[in-house]
Amino acid sequence: MNFSFKIGTIMGIPIKLHVTFLLILPVFAYVFASSPNPYGFQEVMPVTTRYTLSTLTALLLFVSILLHELAHSYLAKRYGVTIDSITLFLFGGVSSMEEMPRNPSQEAKMAFAGPFVSLVIGAICLFVYGNFLSSSAELLENPAFKVIWILGVMNVVLGIFNLLPAFPMDGGRVLRSLYARKMSYVKATQSAAAVGKFFAILMAIFGILVGNLWFPLIALFIYVGATEEERSTLASVTLETVAVRDLMTKDVVSVPPSMSVEDLVHFMFENKHMGYPVIEGGLLKGIVSFTDVRRVPPLERPVLLVRDIMTKELVSVPSSAQAHEALKFISGRNIGRVLVIDDGSLVGILSRTDLVRTLRLMSE
Repeated sequence: MNFSFKIGTIMGIPIKLHVTFLLILPVFAYVFASSPNPYGFQEVMPVTTRYTLSTLTALLLFVSILLHELAHSYLAKRYGVTIDSITLFLFGGVSSMEEMPRNPSQEAKMAFAGPFVSLVIGAICLFVYGNFLSSSAELLENPAFKVIWILGVMNVVLGIFNLLPAFPMDGGRVLRSLYARKMSYVKATQSAAAVGKFFAILMAIFGILVGNLWFPLIALFIYVGATEEERSTLASVTLETVAVRDLMTKDVVSVPPSMSVEDLVHFMFENKHMGYPVIEGGLLKGIVSFTDVRRVPPLERPVLLVRDIMTKELVSVPSSAQAHEALKFISGRNIGRVLVIDDGSLVGILSRTDLVRTLRLMSE
């Protein structure tokens, strides 16, 4: 979600648009403008009117997707789950949650809430179009009211599609909650992910046979989503019994802020570490990594000092934190290491490599 920007806040949740949303919006508008009756506005003669209605339909469709995600988030907040943001992007919307609840009943309700809202929106739109507008021939023939028909159909399709039993769609999470009533959470995730992958393969084959490239593309999205869900769940469950203090490096090697960047490069290669806390007079000033060094041109490295390139905003976790929380923290911020600080004092450093190595050892 690095290419996202905030457009507002609802229920205390930041709403973001991903750059892919801006790319897909005109595509949707074009599809609606060029599609024939009853799913488009091709028969509308004025081009300006046709594309205005198409753009309005595309925007309202993504508003519907936002409501779909807000339904998930509303229940999640009721169950005590932290929602970092909701992002609208190429394939729809994503609620960035701290962690799905392990309670099967809660997960099922959260997963079903989104499709339920989509189906309700679709049913209302189709009911209004079929029972109120159909009573007046003039209104029914007005192309502006076809927006209601298209939104109704699209929301019904969205609701049904998301209930398919395949990760990362909502139906896959409902399926996992059903499995979790009879088996461990990890086994339930693996079983639900296997169903999702099988479904994705069938979808890809079907798309190739009928010559529709959208199906293989969606199938790839489902397959990758199922795989990532399986991996992240396994990592969380495996590391939740391990504390950060058990994995961190306690003998922390530090560098002074007065060291030149050129000397820092040699220091890194000698000590075989790519990141170091910066300490002066016993006080932690920042952290410097090989990523910071790479931004400095070679000719400037003898002149610039560590204090000139170090990161002053410290990212840390306490030693009592669970290892899986640290992994989510590191992955979410896309950083290679995190400082371990207790009561304002540096007691260790934990790297992504430490966590990955532990995962491999515990999984064997």
